[in-house]
Amino acid sequence: MRPPIFFGNAGASIATVVAFWVVFYVWFGAELYLGYRSRRLPSGTVERDKGSKWWLIASVWVTVTAGIWIAELFPDAAIKSGREVVFIVGLVLMIAGLALRWYSISVLGTSFICKVATPPGLQVVQSGPYRWIRHPSYTGGLLTVLGVLVCCLNWASLAALIVVAFGYANRIRVEERALAADLGPAYRDYMRRTRRLIPFLL
Repeated sequence: MRPPIFFGNAGASIATVVAFWVVFYVWFGAELYLGYRSRRLPSGTVERDKGSKWWLIASVWVTVTAGIWIAELFPDAAIKSGREVVFIVGLVLMIAGLALRWYSISVLGTSFICKVATPPGLQVVQSGPYRWIRHPSYTGGLLTVLGVLVCCLNWASLAALIVVAFGYANRIRVEERALAADLGPAYRDYMRRTRRLIPFLL
């Protein structure tokens, strides 16, 4: 069997185990902080979340749990060569996703809200990564989850990505309908000029 090495199994080193869990808990803690910071909506905010926040959170953790479980269940699909290199690639993806997500949130500033909601005076942000894509913080979130699955060192674990993809797809659908309704032509024009997650592609 070749289970995920971040549990200290065969092929693990202290450095790989510590590195993974440090990055993982930074990610986990950062998301808790975001939820706490934006728990109260400004007065006059129009909320249109439709439960998408909780569906998204659930999809992320179901994906992570499923990826680890699949790696244990299908040991024959484990990556057998270059495992340390692949593990490092996974860590880099996790860190890159965290960096992109927090950079995107910092560009939004006080406009960032965990729920789909439109506070009074909200404007279309088109600076930083928002020049090219409409949801760079979600791109960052997807990169981080992908990094966790890569760190499982099992090809089958990547299948779990479909769960979080559905979670983000639902969130984006709800969010874009809300923003198009509340911000009107300014946001619809922005939608025509940009992609959702990957510049020029998606």
